[in-house]
Amino acid sequence: MGRLSTLGKRVGDMSFVAGGGVINWFPGHMAAGARAIRDRLKLTDLVIEVRDARIPLSSANEDLQHLLVRKRRIVALNKKDLANPNVMHLLSLVELKLREVISREPTLLVMVVGVPNVGKSALINSISQIASTRFPAQEKSKRATVGPFPGVTQDIAGFKIANQPSIYVLDTPGVLAPSIPDIETGLKLALTGAVKDSVAGEVRLAHYLLAVLNLRRTPLHWDRLLKERAIESANETVRTVENVLKDSIPNRRNRKNAYEAVYIEDLVKSVQKTLYITLSEFEGNLEEENELESLIHKQLIALQKTFRIPHFDSDEAFIKVSKKLLILFRAGKLGTFILDDLSDASKPFS
Repeated sequence: MGRLSTLGKRVGDMSFVAGGGVINWFPGHMAAGARAIRDRLKLTDLVIEVRDARIPLSSANEDLQHLLVRKRRIVALNKKDLANPNVMHLLSLVELKLREVISREPTLLVMVVGVPNVGKSALINSISQIASTRFPAQEKSKRATVGPFPGVTQDIAGFKIANQPSIYVLDTPGVLAPSIPDIETGLKLALTGAVKDSVAGEVRLAHYLLAVLNLRRTPLHWDRLLKERAIESANETVRTVENVLKDSIPNRRNRKNAYEAVYIEDLVKSVQKTLYITLSEFEGNLEEENELESLIHKQLIALQKTFRIPHFDSDEAFIKVSKKLLILFRAGKLGTFILDDLSDASKPFS
């Protein structure tokens, strides 16, 4: 995503998103975590560096790279379902690397590192499930704590996932570089959930997301999908509701979940339709910063109606709109995206 504008100006450098300055988030627990990672790296046999597949370059902690390159390392691109669905390939690769190292080491210490909220703990739980079937442990293994927000893991936690051979995994707190001088990198990290929304600002992130979507002309590609899904969705809705109502054991929770799924699907289509209409009717030049900002303002107003947010104070309304839009993006409801410009990548990932 480094070169979106034909004028050579990146989105992160545009005044309506750059005005908030650089995005830095390095609380005390993160500083302590970074020190602990450096100390324990000396004892580690294998490092799994987890990155977000949507930002495989931006989610690399530059402050740790000079240490990680000295270790046997797997760079695992997680959340591929939001960028490129191939999660099982990732787990197979991890298992293969574990077997390679285990063949040479009677005891294995694996450290999992990455930026906040990239899915380290969830990956550890998946690895633990694999290990429990391939390399059984004598006792029941513990599960790493996971959550949808950055900062869930604040201390290094150790897990024994196999007994013969002995495999230990260290789950580390998500750590960012102490300083992120590049505004766009900070925006990408915040947009994908590695930085708390309160640090970057929800409206600013929504502006950035809408700028990316508009400059890629993404909403214009939704028109055909909306027409196809309208037919499929109508039939599927009828089948879903009928199946729930015909359940031999009536279950109120099943009915609620079915109707909620239909509601979310309808909401996503309404959001996509709103963005498609506002962009298709736009007669200005997207490469002109002021005109792009004007379009985004109109889209936020239109989305306020789509989300059925009352017309009170515009600042508060835009915050509510932005929060809802970010939730849909992060859940993959608006489609799959790779935000980094991979043409700038100088080396492949393993």
